Amino acid sequence: MPIINKLFPPEQWIDPDAVPRPVVTFGMALERLDSFELDFHRHAKSQLLLTLRGVLSCEIEGGLWLVPPQSAIWIPGGTMHSVTAAGTLEGYNAFIDPAVATGLPGQCCSLTATPLLRELMIRAAHLPMLYTEGGMESNLVTLLLDEMRLAPLGTLHLPMPADARLRALVAGLMANPADRGTMQTWAARSGMSERTLARLIAAQTGMSFGRWRQQLRVMLALQWLAKGLSIQKVADGLGYESAGSFVTMFRKVLGAPPGRYMARRERADREASAP
Repeated sequence: MPIINKLFPPEQWIDPDAVPRPVVTFGMALERLDSFELDFHRHAKSQLLLTLRGVLSCEIEGGLWLVPPQSAIWIPGGTMHSVTAAGTLEGYNAFIDPAVATGLPGQCCSLTATPLLRELMIRAAHLPMLYTEGGMESNLVTLLLDEMRLAPLGTLHLPMPADARLRALVAGLMANPADRGTMQTWAARSGMSERTLARLIAAQTGMSFGRWRQQLRVMLALQWLAKGLSIQKVADGLGYESAGSFVTMFRKVLGAPPGRYMARRERADREASAP
C-alpha cells in the first residue's frame, strides 16, 4: 500500500492487514506539487484517515468525501474507495480490526478531529509495529478507539448518484464547475425532462440539484484555497459573478468567510504541529 510511514523507509511499507494487532497506525507525509491518486482498493481493517496539512478527497460507491486539514474520514473495512490529493499532504492513518470497532460508524463518514484525537493518532503512530499487548501501549490504543467514537460527524460529503445519466452530468459539472447552466439546461444535455432530473437527483442523493451543485462548489473551493488560490480565482473558477457572491455562499454553508475559515484551519494546524 502506498502509505509513507514516518518510522520506516518506503521499501519497508507494510500492509496493515498483515499486522497482527487490533489497531495499526501510520504517519504519512507526501511532498508533491502535482496530484496524487490512489485508485480504488479495499482492506479488511477499517481506516481512519486524518489530515494535518493539505486537502484530500475520498470516493466510495455512492459518495465523495472531502477531508480538509484537522479533519478525518472513517472508512469501514471492506469498502472500495479511492483517494486523491494535491500539493503537500501530512496526516495519519489508523487501521482498525472490525473485532474492536464496536460503536464506530457502519458507513463511510467524515469526522471533526478533536485535539485529543489528533494527539492520540500522533502518539500511536510512534508505537512499535508489534507493540506489546496488555500493557500501556494497549491502553493507548483503547483510548484512541474511545476518542474516535466521540468525534463529531463532519458535513463535507457529496452524495454520488448511481444512474448513468446523472453520473455523466456529475462528470460535466466537476470538469467545468464554472458552467452556470440552469437545471433545465443540464436536463436537456442529459436527455431528460427537468422534472425527471429533479426526481432522480433527489432520490439518489437526498438533495435538490441546486443544493448538490452548491455542495460540490464548496468542496472544490476548499481544495483550491488549500492549494493557495486567491478568493477571486476560486470565485471565477466556480462561475460566480463576483468574489462577494462566492464569499456570501461560503459563509452561509460553513459559517465563516473563506479567509477566516482557512486561517482557523491553519492555526489549528500550527497548534497541532507545535512541540
